[in-house]
Amino acid sequence: MDRIDAVITLAALAQETRLDIYRRLVEAGPDGLAAGKIAEILDLPSATLSFHLSQLRNARLIGSRRESRSIIYHADYHRMNDLLIYLTYNCCQGHAEVCGPLVEALVGCGIGDAAQAQGGKSDGGKRRRAG
Repeated sequence: MDRIDAVITLAALAQETRLDIYRRLVEAGPDGLAAGKIAEILDLPSATLSFHLSQLRNARLIGSRRESRSIIYHADYHRMNDLLIYLTYNCCQGHAEVCGPLVEALVGCGIGDAAQAQGGKSDGGKRRRAG
């Protein structure tokens, strides 16, 4: 991820409704949620939901698939991880304790375990320098 991608991604999340939608999709896991279920959970009119889903999709934060008559939306975890890596890549300046709370939170959901197994690299060692 480069700086422009980070700005686009952060801009998409810098709105309360979109952030709420995205967090719900992250919580839902890879199975995702039907558009109608998202609207119901967040009490959103379908036109409003559609607009915000479009913004999140344009930032490549979410994907979708059709299942019968429903469209199922899901978080793009690779994009989320790329953003987190971009934001924290040059973190700590050799002081690992500064990033401790982030690592502990990620270990709690299993992500940190995988990153630690790869020597702290969650993208297979293909990190790009933030800038």
